[in-house]
Amino acid sequence: MSGPTTAMVMAAGLGLRMRPLTDHRPKALVEVGGKALIDHILDRLEAAGVTRAVVNVHAFADQIEAHLARRRGLEILISDERAALLETGGGLKHARALLGEAPIWVANSDYVWLPGHEDALAMVAAAWDPALMDACVIVIPKARTLGFDTPGDFFRDAAGALTLRGDAAEAPLHCFGVEILDPQRAYEVAATKFSLFQVWKAASERGRLRGVEPDGFWMQVGDPAALAAAEARLRERA
Repeated sequence: MSGPTTAMVMAAGLGLRMRPLTDHRPKALVEVGGKALIDHILDRLEAAGVTRAVVNVHAFADQIEAHLARRRGLEILISDERAALLETGGGLKHARALLGEAPIWVANSDYVWLPGHEDALAMVAAAWDPALMDACVIVIPKARTLGFDTPGDFFRDAAGALTLRGDAAEAPLHCFGVEILDPQRAYEVAATKFSLFQVWKAASERGRLRGVEPDGFWMQVGDPAALAAAEARLRERA
């Protein structure tokens, strides 16, 4: 089964942990490996068959819009959150008119990865089955990640079903911010401002949250230290 051709890319965050690099620009435009963070994920999505990307903006929105206007080969639509930050779920719901009603890719703009032998997004697309799941999320064993500061997010069973860490001291898998999602699960939330974590929790409780574990090395670039570490990893691979 092929993956969606529409994606929601989250770029509205304030990037407070990335200061001072974000004092005068959005985190999505901080460069790693000579390329803006948002271009890393847009390039991956385009290679996976995405033809339309909806990008939400808030901090330094004009800079992001100007940067994205220079891209070619991918239709980019802006979901304007200048008036107020809505978090990930609220931002997706706010963009409903641009995203449509069918399943979509959802991706954060502060993640990069060094691929292994597997095409990660192809794995998600192949695993996606709307009859069985509300979301299919990339999850990575903690030893193959960098820049994550939580004790893990998920447990995964043999069938790929995910359960949240909950009250456990730790969990073996970090959630990587790329997934295929049925957006109806976000649209039906009554709140205007909420996290997609709420959608995942509800999906997990219904047995409709799945995960795939591609190989490679996966990095969250959330602060200057993580940025420096990611740069070092990318130089090693070059």
